[in-house]
Formats: sequence, structure tokens, C-alpha cells
Amino acid sequence: MHAKTIANGILRAISIILGVLLLLYFLVKIQSVIVYIIIAAILSLIGRPVILMLRYKLKLPNTVAVVTTMFLMLSLLTGLVVLFIPLVIEQGKNLSLLEVDKLQANIQDIFTQTIAYFSSKGIDVLKELENINFASHFETIPNLFNTIIGAVGSLSIGLFSILFISFFFMKDSGILKQGVLTIIPNKTENRFSHSLETINHLLSKYFIGLIIQITILFILYTIILVSFSISNAVVIAFLCALLNLIPYVGPVIGAILVFFLSMTSNIGLDFQTEILPTSLWILFFYSLAQLVDNFISQPVIFSKTTKSHPLEIFLIIIIGGLLFGVIGMITAVPCYTALKVILKEFLADNKIVKSLTKNI
Repeated sequence: MHAKTIANGILRAISIILGVLLLLYFLVKIQSVIVYIIIAAILSLIGRPVILMLRYKLKLPNTVAVVTTMFLMLSLLTGLVVLFIPLVIEQGKNLSLLEVDKLQANIQDIFTQTIAYFSSKGIDVLKELENINFASHFETIPNLFNTIIGAVGSLSIGLFSILFISFFFMKDSGILKQGVLTIIPNKTENRFSHSLETINHLLSKYFIGLIIQITILFILYTIILVSFSISNAVVIAFLCALLNLIPYVGPVIGAILVFFLSMTSNIGLDFQTEILPTSLWILFFYSLAQLVDNFISQPVIFSKTTKSHPLEIFLIIIIGGLLFGVIGMITAVPCYTALKVILKEFLADNKIVKSLTKNI
């Protein structure tokens, strides 16, 4: 009997391990769908205040309010894409002002020196180039086109899926909640339901806080760039503000970008007396705006929306970045906020949990 019990225990353990492995394999296979659901959930949280305003302030039916909100979001996305077209064209014109003949001569000189160097080592570069079968490389061109077409198709499917899922999340705000509760044991359903409502409320405030943060940075960056007469100042400012969605890394990328674009905007002027000093001053004021965001905007907005201490947020973002890279840094705060709410609901008497969740 004892041997039979051990055998049953081993079989049960093996079954559990196999079940977990199969579940993980299934999740990996449907990871795209999971990403679509997460993005749709975030969009529904962002759109929720707008839907409520349209329903209760303007007395619009729920479906009309949802369609109107999605139309506004799509219009914003389309507007962003259209905004960047003049920036690309402008930078192309600026780069065309470069001394192409001089650049070509430099490249030719480098090529000649390279051939001479290899020739001194007994390597005939030109002969080696003649022996290369370029025809075989042209065979990869159809594969490249297929890859591009596949990427465009995947992007289209992803966009349609996100819009479709977002519509139903916004139309029936309880559909996601009911889906989660179906896998929760009945005895904890009420407590988990309460946690989801709190998470929904806090994350809605958090994403609105992000929008406020980006708006403040956008205004500051625009004032800086317009003051120095930089072309497409509004577009550059908005792009740099959006990069702040990536904590700590985004502002650095934005600094490099604004420095480069400010230089290319002034191509044709004297480098030492005009281009470099102007770009450095813009970078200086950009850094000041970033300090205002780091020490005033972020602590105030995030502490009020997530009910977390600024030091908590800093540590969680760093940990998320170390574990999952850029995606981890972006999702660290909302995931941590959701985890705190769940822990408070189920482990309210724990000393550590009580300390972390005292403001929720």
C-alpha cells in the first residue's frame, strides 16, 4: 500500500509538471494573441474616462460613445503618422545640402587605400570580388520581398485584432473581468473581483498620468525648439516626449535625437559659430526640462496615480529592466500596482504587504 501511494504521488507530480509545460508551450504559441489582449486592455483603460464623459456628460449611448472614442484614437494615430512625414522630407532636404562630391571623393580615397593595403598583404581584392557569385545573392531578393509583405500582413492583422478586441473591451467593460473570474476559485471570487475594480481604477489614473506627463514634456520641448527656430519643432518635441514612455533609456535616446536633428536643421551654416553652439544650448535646456520631469512631474503624478513612493517606482523600473529589458521597464509600474492590490486583498495581515499597500 505504501509503494502504491508513492507511485501515485510520483505519477501525480509528473502529471502536474507535464501540465505546466504544456501550458507554457501553449502560451508561447499564442504569445501574439496575449500581446493583442494586453494592448487592447491598455487602450480600453485609457479610453474609459472618455467613454464615461461621453455617456454621462453628453448622454450618448454606450456603443456610440465607444465608436467615437475609438475614432478619436485612430485619428490621433493617423495624425501622428502624418506629422512625421514633413520631418522625414525636411531631413532629406537638409542632408542633400551636404557636399556630396567631397563625400564621394573621401569614400573613393578610403576604397583606394583599402585595396592598396590588402595588395601589400598579397590579397587581390578586385579579383576576389569578380569571383563572387552575385547571381546567387539576387536570388534572395524575392525572399526579402516575401519577408516585407509578410511583415505588412502581420502588422495589418495585429492592428485589426487590437481594434476588434478593444471595441468589445470598451463596449462591455466587464468582459475582461468575467474572463479572469472564470478561472478563479469560487471562494475567492468576490475578493478577486474587488481587486480587479481597484486595479482598473488605479491603472486608469496611471495611464492618464502618463498622458499628462507627456503633455508637459511636449510643451517644454516645443518652447525650447521654437525658441531656437528649429524646423518641425512640434513634431520633434512630440517624438522626444513619447520616448519618455521608456523610463530612463527613452530620455537619453531623445537627447541624442534632438541633438542630431537640431544640427541637421542648421546645415549650411558655420559649424563652429552656429550649428554646434545652438545644438549644445538646445541639449542644455532639454536636460533642464528632463530634470523638471524627473524631480517634479514624475514623483507627483506617479505617486498620486499608483499610490507608491517614488523610490519604490525607481527600484521596480530598474528590476523590470534587468529582468525583461525595455518591455519590462515600460510595464513594471502597472504590473507592480496590480500585484500590490492583489496582495493587499489576500495578504492584508502580512507586515511587508501592509507597509507597501498602506496608501491603497
